[in-house]
Formats: sequence, structure tokens, C-alpha cells
Amino acid sequence: MLAVRGMRGIFRGWAIGLAVTLVLVPAPALGHPGHDHGNPTPVVSGGCYLVRSAATGGYLTRAGGKTYAAQTADAGDAEPFRVQATGLDRYMLLDRRQGVLSEGPVGGLVATDAAAGGGDWSLNSEDGNSFTMTHPTEGVEAMVDPRGGQVSLAKTQPGRALSRFAVEPAADCAKAPEIDTSTHGQTYRGKVPYGQVQGFLDTHVHGMAFEFLGGGVHCGRPFSSMGVTVALTDCPDHVGNGAGAVLENFLSTGLPVGFHDPVGWPTFKDWPRHDSLTHEQTYYKWMERAWKGGLRIQVNLFVENEVLCDVYPIKRNPCNDMDSIRLQAKDAYEMQDYIDAQNGGPGKGWYRIVTSPFEARRVINDGKLAVVLGVEVSEPFGCNVYNDVPQCNEADIDSGLDEFHKLGIRDMELVNKFDNALGGVAFDSGATGVVINTANKLKTGQFWQAQKCTGDVHDHSLTPGLPDDRDRLLGAGLLLSGLPSGLVPVYPSGPDCNTRGLSSLGAHAVEGLMQRHMIIDPDHLSVLARSQALSIVEAHDYSGVVSSHSWSDPEADARILHSGGVIGPYAGNSTSYVDNLERLRKIRDPRYLFGVGFGPDMNGFGAQGGPRPGNEKNPVKYPFKSFDGGVTFDRQQSGSRVFDINTDGVAHYGMYPDWIEDVRQIAGNSAIRDMTQGPEAYLQMWERAEGVPGPGCLDRRVKLDRGSVDGVKPGLHPEKLLMSAGQPQERDAQSWGWCANGKGKAEVRASLSKSGTVEVVLSSAKGHQAGSISPGDHMNGSGMEVGGRAGKNRVVYRVRGGKVTHVGLAQAAVAHKTKLLNAAAKRALD
Repeated sequence: MLAVRGMRGIFRGWAIGLAVTLVLVPAPALGHPGHDHGNPTPVVSGGCYLVRSAATGGYLTRAGGKTYAAQTADAGDAEPFRVQATGLDRYMLLDRRQGVLSEGPVGGLVATDAAAGGGDWSLNSEDGNSFTMTHPTEGVEAMVDPRGGQVSLAKTQPGRALSRFAVEPAADCAKAPEIDTSTHGQTYRGKVPYGQVQGFLDTHVHGMAFEFLGGGVHCGRPFSSMGVTVALTDCPDHVGNGAGAVLENFLSTGLPVGFHDPVGWPTFKDWPRHDSLTHEQTYYKWMERAWKGGLRIQVNLFVENEVLCDVYPIKRNPCNDMDSIRLQAKDAYEMQDYIDAQNGGPGKGWYRIVTSPFEARRVINDGKLAVVLGVEVSEPFGCNVYNDVPQCNEADIDSGLDEFHKLGIRDMELVNKFDNALGGVAFDSGATGVVINTANKLKTGQFWQAQKCTGDVHDHSLTPGLPDDRDRLLGAGLLLSGLPSGLVPVYPSGPDCNTRGLSSLGAHAVEGLMQRHMIIDPDHLSVLARSQALSIVEAHDYSGVVSSHSWSDPEADARILHSGGVIGPYAGNSTSYVDNLERLRKIRDPRYLFGVGFGPDMNGFGAQGGPRPGNEKNPVKYPFKSFDGGVTFDRQQSGSRVFDINTDGVAHYGMYPDWIEDVRQIAGNSAIRDMTQGPEAYLQMWERAEGVPGPGCLDRRVKLDRGSVDGVKPGLHPEKLLMSAGQPQERDAQSWGWCANGKGKAEVRASLSKSGTVEVVLSSAKGHQAGSISPGDHMNGSGMEVGGRAGKNRVVYRVRGGKVTHVGLAQAAVAHKTKLLNAAAKRALD
């Protein structure tokens, strides 16, 4: 659905940080005067240090008030600094009074608040023993006057001795403000990079929503280079008592006037809240808590709505959908870098943007979160339609899809809220629908065109009926925000179906997504357009389809599952989610692994699950364990606020482990099993979209002398093995299995090394023959035997009780060593 972003002032520190070139994590070893330079002190993010002038020996300390100087030679009088990463190769230095070492108004060093944005530094080491402290704004560096220790800032000049500093370990540093995950233990990771995964799948979240609608609607952001005190602040128009937060009041309470405490960190008195729709809910530490609870795939959708952006009066970003997508993509990669910086350097963070199912599988088995980038905007590629005239062409779609692909985007919805040149939309209901319909007229030149549905499924009702006060006032509020007033058509009694289906341009977009192996999300399409899109998918036997947040219909759900796609029901009330899960279980396709996701639409204009009615009978009890027992969860604490799922519901993203535990309380471990299979089901769906043949049985009659068992052969790595033989029915850590008898039982098994190379293939199918040997033949001997050559490999067979149980192939290096051969055979067959 929809999503948002916060304030321009928040971004100053981050924008400054983009220019920095710093080397600290992984840090070079930095020395200090008067100490053995053979054992220099290493500097790492989160460390506590004294900073000393390498030229004069004076330690940095406050010289009076908020000004810093290097005047004291006594370590006991020096200022201890907490060094905290602000990004890759960038840092802030926090003194014991929570002052941030920053550029002063006249060029020196002063203590400021983090929100001032001047404390982002590059600490460059040229000799491994000392470093320069460079401010990125104008390329100036700190230098010490040897006569009095005063610090000034001057243009960078390599080799200048007066600008050299070193560090010494210290104690009594201030603690950098940050949110705690309130967890203990180690989260799940796989045994090998290519093995089957488990965990949880989020199919629909808006992590970069702070850029949405011009960047003036959403309050707060998921990260800031200057930390939580800057990231989690309210919008400027909310300052005071929240009375100016007109849109927040309408969305959250249905009333034009309301009040809330605007303070975020550290008190969080009134936000985040499960039904507060303009405040940040996906701060990275909350997301980290969800990851520790087993979240392993997250689909992060970039969101924009140009019409609503144009009419909203407060903005700092362009409203163009494509410009907003580019900006949000930039933010996503910057957040990945920021999380890397907090965890030791490039690639070391738990948040990893992935562009293929194979990369995602490696990331998940490494114990990290695989993030899939997607798009949900009103006019992708500029594809508006005005008075039935498309404002884009096929070339625009092709170039736009190519750009998406280069940005790492792999998931896409075709429409959002309004009809566009690709197809019709599923409508919004009630007074909100009246407002959106009016905006549809403004943008497309036409109101929604509807007819009475002829089938069992329909779009959302266009007949306003008797909307409740909240819905009516929300509509009025959005109109007051700038949408033109005027009458909308009076529609006959429903059920209503949009007459606009999938256009020829929409069909071209679907074809283009399939050609690029991207994932198609048909949510928000009209019933007619969705059905037509799925017909194209079915004609191509394409599995890359996901319904991400319950904007589909029951008939489409069955078709998606039959195509090998995946569904993530809306993650609102835990009880309704369980109802949807059980409905989907009944229509699953047995050919494919059944696993479900959940689609919270968090940071969109959709409320999250509140406290569950009746949970006093079986509440979530703290502490509780993660699904695999590896992590213990206490009530989540953010600053001085403690959150409890029983009383707060899903107030922020970090409450999803608690919500999952609530689902377990309602539906038991069978529901958790279906959910923990969600990431594997998603990866298998994505593999098929990449061209991997779906699960099926191998040829029943094969001569192994040709060096392969119908595509399964020694020496292949997992990706090539999948492309060659198709998806196996069983995918254990180092043993994969395919059927050959047409009944689904795995008779062909491959043993893989830890690095992923197929070492041995064994088959119990009687039609498989190695030379003149087949399973079931009488044979002397016992255990694994080696036969003749088959290309680069050797024929092997297994004898037990005077009969051949398996025939197969082995790499020559494995076949020649009995111990290796037996170990590989054991892995394959156990």
C-alpha cells in the first residue's frame, strides 16, 4: 500500500557523511607517542579511547565550556571518547557528557549535539601508527598549535605533522545512545551455504518510506549516521503537542484534531504505536530484533504516489515516481553500509541486499537477512494514462525495467491506488475510495469505471454506503490536504468490478518482468487485470509470482499456488492471519513446498496488529524462545519505554518475534512450521523464475557410463546442478535427492562437499545401469565398490546382502580413496 518519510534536518549528518573517506573498521593499528609502536592500539567502532596529538603529546580535552584543545600531558585529565561508526569508514567521537566532537563556528573543535550534523569524521592513517582527523564538509583537518595546544581546522595537506593524532585505550566513556534488541543467544544459520533454509518471510514492507510523498509525511527514519537521537524524532509540524499533525490525527484516530507527545527517543510515550501511521516503525535495531527472531527474507518495496505527493503541502523530495525509486534505492544501500559499519566493516552486517535466489540462499545460511528490493508505485516508468491515452510506450517500459534491474530491484507491483497505462486498480472502499477516485479523475481524466461483477470475486466496493466516522473524516482530511472537491459517479449496488483490465502495455511489462527473471506481485490489480496477468504467467509456466499483502482474491490465490508462487497474507491481527494461513493450506499445490510469508505493509498507511482480544486466556509469556530455541526474547526496551505484545500489539518491527509467538499460541506448531518454510518456498519459487526446472522425476532408464544420471553428475556446483537436473524433492545439508519412479520418492541422491561440489551420485532405480550392473543384481562383496571409468569420473556401486542396492558415479579423486568414498556415500544415503 502506501509509505512515507521525515525531516530535512535529520539528513544533514548523513549527507555530510557521504563525502567522507575514513579507515577505521576494520581499523588500521594506530600507535601513540611514548609507547611501543610495535604494538599499536587498534581503533574499532564502539571503543573507548583517549586522543593525543602525535606532534605535541597533548591529549584532547575540553579547554573550557564546549571547546576542545590538546593542552594536557596527563592522561588522567584527558577526555575519553567513545568512537562510533557513522558509516563505512566514518566516525563520530562522543565525549563523556554526550557531546559530539564537531567543527566549531570559527574553525576549531567544539562539543555539539548529534543533531547538529557536524560530527562526522574521517580518520585516515598513512603510517599505521597515527591518523589525521578530516572533516568531510570542506576537506579540512584538525591540527594542533604546538605553543598552546589550540586546535584549528585547515585544508588537508598530506604529511603535515601537526595534524597527526594517536589513541590510547580509556575507560569511563559515555555509552552511545542506542536501542536494545532485548535478546540473548545466537540466531539460526545453516550448515552449508547451499542447504535448505528456514525462518520467516516478510513479503511486503516499506523500509525507505521516509522518502515517500515528498519526504514530509513520515516522521523518523530507519537509521541516521548520527544515531538514534537523530533518526527517531518527530516531524516539525508535530512539534509541541502534536496538534499540527493533521494527517497523523486523521489516519490514526479519524479526527482532524488530536494530540500526542512528539518526543521519540528516549521516552517514546505515544509512538511508535500499532495504529500510528506516520511515525517510523522500521528502525534498524527493531529490524535486528526481528532478524534475531528468525526473519530471513524481507521484501523491501519502494513506494510513491505522485498525485498525493503533489497535493501534500510539506515536501523536500521530488514527487516523480521514478526519482523517488532512485532515491529510496540509494537509501537502502546506504543503510546496508551503515549496518555493516556497526558490525565490523564491509559485508559483515546482518542486512544484505540480494539479487538472485542463489545469493539469497548463501546469505541466509550465513545467518543473515536477505533483502529483496521491490517497487510499488502509482506510475512506474511514467506510465500514466490520461483520457485513455497512455503516457508511455514499450520502449519506456523496457528501459525502466532495465534500470530497475541495475538498481537491484527484483520484485514489482504494476499499479498502486490509481488506474495507469498498465492496467486497472482494485479500488478503495468507502469515503477513502471517494477521495482516491477523485484523485484518479485528476490524474487520469476519468473516474473509475465499474460494472456489476459476473463471477464470484470482485474488486473493493465503490458504493460508499454508511462509512464510519473515521473513514468519512479521513476522506474529508485528505480532501482538505489539497485534492479538488467535486461529485463522483453514483455506482449501482455491487459487487463492483473495474472494467479496466490489463492493457497491452501491461502485458508487455509482465513479459518483460519474466524475461528478466523478476518477481511479479499482482496485488492492487483489478480482478480482471490480475486474471489476465496470471494467464500470461500460466502460459509461460512461470513460477515467479507473489501475492504480498492480501490485495488479491481467492481465485487468484489458488492460481498463484498452482503456478508455484508464494503468498504472504496481511500481517494484521494474529487471529485473522491464522485464518488466512489455514485457508491457504487447504488449496496448496502438492507439487511445491508449501510455505507462507506475512505482509505487514509496515510504514505504509495500514495499521499493524493490535493487542489480541482474548489474549488474557493465553497471553504471550516473557521470556520466550525463538522458533529454533537459539534466542531468548524479553520485553523489548527502547530507551526508557518497554513494549509488550499483549498490551501494545505490533507497535514496531521489533515486535514481530512476539507476534509470531502469539500466532503459535493460537494455532500451534503446525502454523509455525508453515511459516518457517516460507523462505525456502520463496527461494524455490525464485529459482524456478531464474530458469531452474521445477521438482520432477528423473528419467527412469539411464546408462551411467555416459557420465551423468539425467543431469546429476559429479563435479557440478549447486547452481549448475539445479539447472541441469532441476529442483530435488529433498535438499538436506549435503545430500540432495530426486525421484526416478514417478511416485516422488527420492531414488537418486547426490553427496555434496561442504563447498558444494557433487562428489558422489547414487541411484536405487532399477532402470539405471552402470556398465552391466543395475540395482537388484546379485553381486559378491560388501560396501562401496569401484568399477570402470565414465569420462572423468568412476562408476561405483554399493553391495549389501549379496545384492546391488545402488549404482552411481564418483569423482576420481574420491573413488580412489576408500575413506572419502565411504564418507560421501554415507552422506548421500543417511
